[in-house]
Amino acid sequence: MAISTGFAFSCRPHFPLSQSMRKVFMSFSAAIEAIEEIDSGKEPAEWKRFNSKELGISSSMIARPTRVVLNGLKSKAELKEVCRTFSHCEIVGRRFPICHVHVDDEVVEVSSFHTSGIRPVRNLGLSFEKPVDCDEKDHFRWTNCLRRDFTINGLMFDPYSKLVYDYMGGVDDIRKAKIQTIGPASFSFVEDCARILRAIRIAARLGFRFGRETALSIKNLSSSVLKLDRGRLLMEMNYMLAYGSAEASLRLLWKFGLLDILLPIQAAYFVRHGFRRRDKRSHLLLSLFSNLDKLVAPDRPCHSSLWVTILAFHKALSDQPRDPLVVAAFSLGVHNGGDLSEALSIARRISAQHDGSFHELESRDLDLAALKEEVVELATSVQRALTNMTDEYSVSRAMANYPKAPYSDLVFIPLALYLKACKVCQCVRMGREKGFVAKQGSKIDYELLASGSLQEVRHVFARIVFDTIYPLNTGKDDT
Repeated sequence: MAISTGFAFSCRPHFPLSQSMRKVFMSFSAAIEAIEEIDSGKEPAEWKRFNSKELGISSSMIARPTRVVLNGLKSKAELKEVCRTFSHCEIVGRRFPICHVHVDDEVVEVSSFHTSGIRPVRNLGLSFEKPVDCDEKDHFRWTNCLRRDFTINGLMFDPYSKLVYDYMGGVDDIRKAKIQTIGPASFSFVEDCARILRAIRIAARLGFRFGRETALSIKNLSSSVLKLDRGRLLMEMNYMLAYGSAEASLRLLWKFGLLDILLPIQAAYFVRHGFRRRDKRSHLLLSLFSNLDKLVAPDRPCHSSLWVTILAFHKALSDQPRDPLVVAAFSLGVHNGGDLSEALSIARRISAQHDGSFHELESRDLDLAALKEEVVELATSVQRALTNMTDEYSVSRAMANYPKAPYSDLVFIPLALYLKACKVCQCVRMGREKGFVAKQGSKIDYELLASGSLQEVRHVFARIVFDTIYPLNTGKDDT
């Protein structure tokens, strides 16, 4: 039985930073520049066993929901036994089934040692050398580790014996800030193409590097992610964009050609503006998500409707550049629930200088009537962009002018999410909403933001847009 805790980087939104491990702080430059470190030889790593205290890990770091599951199971258990133990539990996945146990509004992932990889390792046509001095229990754990994705996710923590087992050299790779597959990357990604997206997510969130073989395999096998179901793709995209590493994620998705497949509309924008795969420059789309990253984090994510709305807003603005005051009034109108009189009044008093580097902003001398008309037009354009993002034909045509681009008509935004995102900005074109109370103050309620509270999502969206167009400071807001 394996339970995802903060120690499993790919399954949880955060992990504990130990004192003896190198602390790695995410930056997009690290994610872009140094990802092609040459892979070391394929010699089997010497397996190690650590006292958890050596790594700065304690049982107190285990979240309460995970402790509840651990205490309920105590020892190894098949997935069906897990379901019998916990009433709010379901088995998900076919090739790699796991249990989702619901505890305190959180989901704890549980995998059985026997089912964490249905396909035997030998089916990959690979041979692995058994670690020396390995007893029966060690061999059992080692065999299970062979079915995992990355060396850093092959670590096993026994909270009862307070031991960390490292059969794959995961601790060394953490210290090197390196993402390396267990076994050849090409085999690993063919076995489970979702690992490609997990690799991007980890690299973006932690600032880790890829080895050359891993990077090449990600690029060569990028189109295989189309085999994943839409729900899984949405989950992976949400992990990338809602937890504080959206800008770095978009840069890596673009670098490896995955953006062309997952978000063709946004990829077309990168191409139109001459953005190279290794480009270190920024633009409005990246700046919007950079400002989102300043407000959210692994332990305080946003609802997916926020980043979907940001994508649609940017698409609308890139299709039709607007006066900065139009954008300001629009964001204020979103915040206050559609009171355009108030929004226009405040916007017309703005004296701050807008960011003149964005092509999507064109200053014009607009009277009040024209300003109001363009604000409503922008809201209509955002609605249209949302619709196009969920229309397979529109998505398929996004990269039509670029013959070398891969074909993709992928739509992973479900109807419920589309409708929720529509509500964020529709008040601007439909008029003031009866009974809506605008958010007061600047403090973000992260519980409400994660749950998709309309008031909270509108507040944060307006703040991101306004801070991007009129950058007042560069410090990270700790709210």
